[in-house]
Amino acid sequence: MASGGQTVLQFPQASTNLTARIHPLVIFNICDCFVRRPDQAERVIGTLLGSVLPDGTVDIRNSYAVPHNESSDQVALDIDYHHNMLSSQQKVNPKEVIVGWFSTGFGVTGGSALIHDFYSREVPNPVHLTIDTGFTNLGASIKAFVSVNLSLGDQQLAAQFQEIPLDLRMVEAELVGFDILKTAMVDKLPGDVEGMEATMERLLALIDDVYKYVDDVVEGRVAPDNNIGRFISDTISSMPKLSSEAFNTLVNDSLQDQLLLLYLSSITRTQLSLAEKLNTAAQIL
Repeated sequence: MASGGQTVLQFPQASTNLTARIHPLVIFNICDCFVRRPDQAERVIGTLLGSVLPDGTVDIRNSYAVPHNESSDQVALDIDYHHNMLSSQQKVNPKEVIVGWFSTGFGVTGGSALIHDFYSREVPNPVHLTIDTGFTNLGASIKAFVSVNLSLGDQQLAAQFQEIPLDLRMVEAELVGFDILKTAMVDKLPGDVEGMEATMERLLALIDDVYKYVDDVVEGRVAPDNNIGRFISDTISSMPKLSSEAFNTLVNDSLQDQLLLLYLSSITRTQLSLAEKLNTAAQIL
């Protein structure tokens, strides 16, 4: 509390109430840009595109990298490239506007304030997204920040980055890829058959959990929940009524179709490789 001639340092509260939602395409695109970065570049920065929803949530749906040169005391952005990419993106989707910028690395760095100041001139209150592609804590850390001004009375002294809630929503197929991506090390990427096996194991585990919950409710060990009961009932009623023989036939036919696709894709890759080698040999001769 201020008393006498004392002045209290104040943070405005409007910016801290923001929330952000990111689509998985943005994460995969940023990771791809990081893999393709120049050899001398330590990190990748770029522009975030999306929209602001009626409830104030920043919906991040797209992104593109912006070339830059960075030193200990300055950052040089290719502004012409940024504006050309923005113009091209808005020709495809005019509803997507600049909502912030991203950088790879763990958290906020010293040069982030300079870059954030540039994007603050492009859009009011931009969101700064960071993705830890170096797996500092043995995992992919994704955070969102906004700049909050520190003022002394009516005089603005400085600005600091403050983290805001970030919502990452994925469907099952996208979540499988992200689980592999955020793991620090994997022996190999799972194939189609291995992916199907992992999905079936997860499905069986969920069915066991539902079975245990229903059994506990019937035995009186757990209080019943009407919402969960209706959801289970709707799920069961949506399943087609098939005999075990018809279901096995359906699954086996689907599995055979997938194996046939794998075989055809393998033949196609072999033919393309052979054609490339024959073309190379013909040019040499």
